[in-house]
Amino acid sequence: MRYYIVSKGDHKSNSIKENMEAQMEANNMIKDADEPEIVISVGGDGTLLEAFHQYCHRVNETAFVGVHTGHLGFYADWLPHEVDKLIEEIADGDYEVIQYPLIDIIVNYNDDKEPSHHIALNEATMKTEDNTTLVADVNLRGQHFERFRGDGLCISTPSGSTAYNKALGGALIHPSLRAIQLTEIASINNRVFRTVGSPIVMPEHHYCLITPVDQRVIMTSIDHVTTKHHNVESIEYRVAKQRVRFARFRPFPFWKRVHDSFISDGRDE
Repeated sequence: MRYYIVSKGDHKSNSIKENMEAQMEANNMIKDADEPEIVISVGGDGTLLEAFHQYCHRVNETAFVGVHTGHLGFYADWLPHEVDKLIEEIADGDYEVIQYPLIDIIVNYNDDKEPSHHIALNEATMKTEDNTTLVADVNLRGQHFERFRGDGLCISTPSGSTAYNKALGGALIHPSLRAIQLTEIASINNRVFRTVGSPIVMPEHHYCLITPVDQRVIMTSIDHVTTKHHNVESIEYRVAKQRVRFARFRPFPFWKRVHDSFISDGRDE
């Protein structure tokens, strides 16, 4: 078994990483930073996002698993005191691969620059450079839907629907559904300007094309990375053909994660 461990970088996470590497070497597992079969993140969901983007070019070959050094997250479901058990499970090689949808993002430019391609595990947002009102035409599956005015737009995956999307009032979507969700960020709605004002869930055979109106410098965030784009003509979002792969060694139901994160106060039976 070829593996690699990505740490959050704090003392606790680094210590767990070093302990795991020693045990995995003793179990004849091979540390491989280039072509790992399993990537283990030690930290939080943000660390797993970092690990995913480090190996997103290998989503068809690499499975991810997370050890959480804080509170339980949606991606990192093992706790530090369970590390020995996790290593045993990895050494046995008997695990289930769970696949979640991703977002494919294509940024098109007005000049001769080639389109830039990106992929997101949680969400992608689109805003203006100076946080002024974003004015953009929204096309769904090739048809004009609305002219949006507001702070920005968020496009999320089902697994990312519990993150920024939820804070924006978006729906929670089970990751077994191959879909993306478009949610408004502080839209302007009055007698003159109108938007649909509700999240929009699109199946995998639909796509969303957003064209800025008289604004060519756009700030995008792809999960944890923010980028400035000049001379933007449009940005296209769709369900990616690839899917992220998670190594599951025990059941970890999505709705239980939602309950434990947002509803449970620790006193539930």
